[in-house]
Amino acid sequence: MDIINAIKERKSVRDFKKDPVSRKMLEEILKVSCRAPSAMNTQPWKFTVVSGKILDNIKKDNVEKLRAGQEPHPDHSIVGWPKESVYRNRQVGLAIQLFKLMDIAREDKEKRAAWMERGFRYFDAPAAIIISMDRTLSEAGPLLDLGAVMQTICLAAMHYDLATCIEDQGVMYPEVIRKHAGISESQRIMIAIAIGYPNWDFPANAIITDREKSANITDWCGF
Repeated sequence: MDIINAIKERKSVRDFKKDPVSRKMLEEILKVSCRAPSAMNTQPWKFTVVSGKILDNIKKDNVEKLRAGQEPHPDHSIVGWPKESVYRNRQVGLAIQLFKLMDIAREDKEKRAAWMERGFRYFDAPAAIIISMDRTLSEAGPLLDLGAVMQTICLAAMHYDLATCIEDQGVMYPEVIRKHAGISESQRIMIAIAIGYPNWDFPANAIITDREKSANITDWCGF
């Protein structure tokens, strides 16, 4: 796929077919994604790829903790957007689009709760890539590098007709992931990427999100 088209067409997919993704395919995606840029070639990322019963157990325990009302306590800082800011407005706009597609009324607490659980189940993807980094590094320092490798993974996946969703709900209870995937305490669990073949019949997957025009957020100097 042409790189420009891939960038334009990439989207977060929130439901997947049950078809498994082969280890060989995921290995190829990660191999090329390791070419992502990082500050001074530090490459501060580590991947843990989960599928099958391991992923099923993570999904199950995540949802149990959520239903029990246990407060999320991820290894990373939880991001919040200032009220009345354009960033918060964009976040709310996305939720409105998704809930409209899924026919979830604002006052329907049951459907809203069911929707939230999907994120803690990695949107029912058959595989997930969990990205972590060494705790000896500052939390903020490698974030740009992790962002670069995350985007690279998502674009590389499209070459294999796979879809992705970058999501942090799946890592909100890091002890669950450590229990089932054996990730060391020396690693700070940062983010997860759900990956699989997209289910285009799922209503939320029809979403097309808006983007700010580059002209509105760009200053030109010396041209």
